[in-house]
Amino acid sequence: MLTFTFLDSAAATSQQTQGGGMGSMLLMIGALFLVMYFFMIRPQQKKQKQLREMRNQLQKGDKVITAGGIYGTIHEIKDNYVLLEVDNNVKIRVDRSTIYKDNSDLQQR
Repeated sequence: MLTFTFLDSAAATSQQTQGGGMGSMLLMIGALFLVMYFFMIRPQQKKQKQLREMRNQLQKGDKVITAGGIYGTIHEIKDNYVLLEVDNNVKIRVDRSTIYKDNSDLQQR
């Protein structure tokens, strides 16, 4: 009878060990998601917010670059598109979401 008690306590110990392993694994997965959020997701959201604010503050005469690499000066701004002057009397219409600020003037100084 003493032997059965010993086997039951050994089985209970192994079940507790497995349950503890599952809890620590869940804790590690949670910590991994926190690290991913703070090092990957949050900075990307911050960058997208800054880009959205920059696009909302565009004005006529600002120098910009498109996602396709076209440099130009804003001639006209509408809700969904921007009219860029890329050369004398050469204007193109591009989607507003493809506009980035042109920092080439800042780099030359």
